[in-house]
Amino acid sequence: MSDRRFLGIILLAVALAGCLLASGALGQGSSTAGPLHIGISTDLHANAADSPAEHKVMIDYPARLSAYVDAMNAWPADLVVDLGDFVNGAFVLSLVPAGPAQTAAQVPAVLANAESVYARFSGPRYHVLGNHDIYDLSKEEFLAGTGAPWTYGSFDAKGYHLVILDVQYTPKDAPLGHATWVVQGWVPQVELDWLKADLAATGRPTIVCVHQRLDGALEKLNKKPQVLNADVVRGVLETSGVVIAVFQGHDHTSAYTLVNGIHYIAFAALVNEGTPPSWAQVTLDPSGRTIDIVGVGLEVARHLTY
Repeated sequence: MSDRRFLGIILLAVALAGCLLASGALGQGSSTAGPLHIGISTDLHANAADSPAEHKVMIDYPARLSAYVDAMNAWPADLVVDLGDFVNGAFVLSLVPAGPAQTAAQVPAVLANAESVYARFSGPRYHVLGNHDIYDLSKEEFLAGTGAPWTYGSFDAKGYHLVILDVQYTPKDAPLGHATWVVQGWVPQVELDWLKADLAATGRPTIVCVHQRLDGALEKLNKKPQVLNADVVRGVLETSGVVIAVFQGHDHTSAYTLVNGIHYIAFAALVNEGTPPSWAQVTLDPSGRTIDIVGVGLEVARHLTY
């Protein structure tokens, strides 16, 4: 083969590789093709003691979390998201323990043990901060115990954009931490400003993940919104034009609402309340513009379009 012919083959190969990269057939573009598979769990309430008064068995969290992680590895999920209340905290409403109650000093060890099980998932894993997660921990301590990079942020996965919100603030925009008991959330102005900018910067269909519900559901105990400025947050999501769904926890039951074109899905809890362990396998398909949920335990199967 002549040197000139060899050089021509090399130049042709380089040009073809450039075309493939430009068309998304190589490199990062290949990661945007096809459906995205997400494992969703919520409200594990890992604890060193049970709460008979609340009909919660919480010490069996390793077995329940293990079953979920094993299922996500076998599926396989591209990533998993915990929607909050990963740990329970020492305080339990109307606690009448049959044995010794969990103490605040035990919470970091319980978190570390739960995270060691969660870390057996073979892909990226994410945490949403729940109200119970900050009962005996600061946000910084929760991040240190889980290896999570932030309490709110965003990332891209295949053809989608995912946002994780932190609503564990007071209405004075102060972060919650080592709280005795709190159920309602608030999104501070700095996070709202970040959210607006983040959504404006993406053209991808977007999923928002949050603990307390944003769809107008009321807190059971005082009949106030679970996120006190949820109407403001919904306005930001609706104005963006990119948000297709909000994934939520907190209520422990599977529920669905459609608000101004956005799907709001609440997921059933992993914790044992005399119930089977519940989680979801969510498939986002950009070609069909569909959200398909396969439920395990008490989680409801859903087929949604956007």
